[in-house]
Amino acid sequence: MSDEKNEPVVSNADRAAVRRVVLASFVGTTIEWYDFFLYGTAAALVFGDLFFHAESEFVGRMAAYASFAIGFFARPLGGVVFGHFGDRVGRKAMLVTTLMLMGVATFLIGALPTYDSAGILAPVLLVLLRIIQGFGVGGEWGGAVLMAVEHGHEGRRGFYGSCVQMGVPVGLLLSVGVYALVSRMPESTFLAWGWRVPFLLGGVLLAIGMFIRLRILESPVFAAAQKAEGVSRLPVVEVFLKHPRNVLLAMGARFAENACFYLFSVFVLSYAVEHLGLEKQKVLFGVWIAAAVQIFAIPGFGWLSDRIGRRPVYLGGAIFIALFAFPFFWLVETKVTMLVWLAIILGLVGHAAMYGPQAAFFSELFGTRVRYSGASIGYQLASPFAGGLAPMIATALLEWSGDRSWSVSLYLIATALVTLVAIWLAAETFRSRLSGE
Repeated sequence: MSDEKNEPVVSNADRAAVRRVVLASFVGTTIEWYDFFLYGTAAALVFGDLFFHAESEFVGRMAAYASFAIGFFARPLGGVVFGHFGDRVGRKAMLVTTLMLMGVATFLIGALPTYDSAGILAPVLLVLLRIIQGFGVGGEWGGAVLMAVEHGHEGRRGFYGSCVQMGVPVGLLLSVGVYALVSRMPESTFLAWGWRVPFLLGGVLLAIGMFIRLRILESPVFAAAQKAEGVSRLPVVEVFLKHPRNVLLAMGARFAENACFYLFSVFVLSYAVEHLGLEKQKVLFGVWIAAAVQIFAIPGFGWLSDRIGRRPVYLGGAIFIALFAFPFFWLVETKVTMLVWLAIILGLVGHAAMYGPQAAFFSELFGTRVRYSGASIGYQLASPFAGGLAPMIATALLEWSGDRSWSVSLYLIATALVTLVAIWLAAETFRSRLSGE
């Protein structure tokens, strides 16, 4: 954790310039997560039929979720590669590159042939593009949050970082909203070509994001460190030599946050529709409302972490998730629309308590020379196991327990315990300084 006494570049930064950087990071992150979440929604609802012909519905759904999870396993590699160059070349160049990767991959998914027309080639190409998506988003998060946090004023880093994190619910909002609109088509039309529309829109969003991101300046903290002491030759190696404990703590902090998010936003779609017989549109609308609430909850918790610290806010979110694991499914299983919506909203508010302070917290764990690598690796190494496998694990647990949700609730509690231990062992960072090492 960095502990320097001077941070003049950040504390004297022009507020208008900071707002421009935060906006650029937010817009780009929104587009990247629109692309990433769109795949999750499609995997939960249609990819099993279109790309994975299987003997049973369960096998088809598991295959679709497996392709969803593959993107998460590509994220650590993206974190390592883009972290390396982000710490050596700069933050801005990596933001532009990762956005391009995500946008092109998403557009191409919308143009893919399905299994009926291309056979086994269809799922192979789908998985390949999902890997590219994961590789891109693996490097995007670290660069986006560091641009905001390193430009930000001391004492407001939690808030600035959380504004970038808002891109996640906005991306989810857009992906679910667009998907809900096109899924109102007649079933035959939707399966024929309607499902492609949200993916093809990714090309339009890419152009918008590139225009905005190309106009921002490099991080002043990185530029100052580059002049004063030079860059690390092997930042990834340096991270594991100097900050191994913080990498592990960041990974542990991700478990409950990442798992609960994908259970409450992706797994709940197939569980409510396929297992409980609820209307797809109503469940999608519940996720949409919850994402809208998160837009305000995430920066609210980020602001709170600037006042009372990262650890109390993060711990509160993890404790809530552990206590809410059983009530979440009890509410969904009532099949009462308003209660289903309430369950999803409360679940994602609990997630926001962890996700709001996370950007600043992870950034503050590492020195400037290795901050991109350290934050990205800690964040992304946990993603395959905490988030990517969560829908698959939950689906398998339901099958094992005879469609009883208690098994998934216990799994969610287990992830919360991992996060509670990690945050309890971590140092408080909200008063630390970012400059230097």
